Amino acid sequence: SIAILLYLARKFKTPDHWYPSDLQKRARVDEYLSWQHVSIRGKASKLFLTKMLLPMLTGQPVPPEKLESVTEELNVVLKQFEEKFLQDKPFIAGSEVSLADLVALVELMQPIGVGHNPFEERPKLAEWRRRVEEALGKQLVQEAHEGILNISNL
Repeated sequence: SIAILLYLARKFKTPDHWYPSDLQKRARVDEYLSWQHVSIRGKASKLFLTKMLLPMLTGQPVPPEKLESVTEELNVVLKQFEEKFLQDKPFIAGSEVSLADLVALVELMQPIGVGHNPFEERPKLAEWRRRVEEALGKQLVQEAHEGILNISNL
C-alpha cells in the first residue's frame, strides 16, 4: 500500500531520496504514486489477470483480440509514463531513485511473469529499469520478484 510505504519512510527516516524533503521532488513522487493506481498498476494487473488468471478460472484460452486490447491499454500508459514521468531524467523524481521508481518497477514485473516484456522495444524504459535495479541491487530485485516471475509454474 502506498500509505504504508509513506508511513514507513517517515517513521524510520529513510534516506531522503526515497521520499524527498525537497517539495518539488516530493511532488513528483506524489504525482506518480497518485497516477499509477489507475494506469500502470491497473493495466499491468489487467494483462496479468487476462493472461494468467482468466484461463485458469475458465479453462478457456483468452480470445486473441481481448489480449491484444489489454496489451494496447498497457502500451498507452507505458508511453505516458515515459513521456510524462521519465522524460529525460534517470529516475521519476530526478537524479536519484525514489519510492515512485520502486512502485513502478514492481508493477511492471507482473506482465513479465506472464510472458510479456514491457521493456522490450522501449530503450528508455529498459535503461530506467537497469538504473532502478542497480540502485536497489539486482539480486534483491530478483529475490523480491521470484514468485511473480515463476507464476507460470503453477
